[in-house]
Amino acid sequence: MNNLIDLSQSIPTPDAEPTVAYTPITLAMTGRTPLRLRLTAPARGVAVPIVLLSHGAGPSKYIPSKDGYAPLAQFWAERGFAVIQPTHGNSPVGGLSKDAPGGPYFWRERVSEMTAIIDRLDEVEEQAPAIAGRLDHRRIAAAGHSFGGHTVSLLLGAHLAGENFIEARISAGVLLAAPGRGGRDLTAQSAARFPFFDVDFAQMQTPRLVVCGADDDPHFTSRGPEWHADAFHDSPAASALITVPGVGHGLGGIAGLDAKETEIEAPDSLEATRRLSLAWLLTALDIDTRAWPTAITSLKGPASKLAQITLATDV
Repeated sequence: MNNLIDLSQSIPTPDAEPTVAYTPITLAMTGRTPLRLRLTAPARGVAVPIVLLSHGAGPSKYIPSKDGYAPLAQFWAERGFAVIQPTHGNSPVGGLSKDAPGGPYFWRERVSEMTAIIDRLDEVEEQAPAIAGRLDHRRIAAAGHSFGGHTVSLLLGAHLAGENFIEARISAGVLLAAPGRGGRDLTAQSAARFPFFDVDFAQMQTPRLVVCGADDDPHFTSRGPEWHADAFHDSPAASALITVPGVGHGLGGIAGLDAKETEIEAPDSLEATRRLSLAWLLTALDIDTRAWPTAITSLKGPASKLAQITLATDV
């Protein structure tokens, strides 16, 4: 029951089930402080699929960590996914010293942290007794918001300076308000500050859903909100683009409710994003092949005001 949502209720979604969470889970890392994680998963069931959720680099101190993104992580976990959230190296609360090699953004470290989680899923489960032995290591998706979208883009096969970071064990990805093309598409100041944004999305091979706010006008480029959709338009492997009107970079509240990252708090739009992304994940990981087509059909009704879906076959 959520008194704040209305139109999004017409998008079907599974009923919420009880969850269990473990935090902190720690993984020792060579030459640095341990990697700390949060794992939230259904309290019951076996062969639970996994979503690795990569946080952004927003203005709050705690949301860019394992302790943020509860509106999204909890929703997915209540409906059948094990959501693993790392505190990345660039996190202000639990990350690495900004003076360490690779700082202050640690974009390469972020990618290696996600790969380390997959490498050591058995170790993660050992620290979560109620979940141990219940995760499906063969069905893994990755999702990232903002800078987390950059991290996940690389894991899905985007190239950076000719280098390939693809993680073949990730079979589906969700990019939420992710950065677009770098280089000449950026302002001169941003291009100099963020050379690692200059990625080649055309090389991305893993199926993915791209989610953008129609009013998310980035300060990195003069191209406007469409910049965030580059990962959809530049690669034949993209599955779909969801454009959410009336929201900005926070997509109505995925990072946190009443948070600095949520410049436009829009509960109905947030709910639509949660339900649509869940439906896509259910179908992409072959859990419910009808979930995504049914969600698309639901947007022909009242919920059409909340989101627009562009399929790869439409472009």
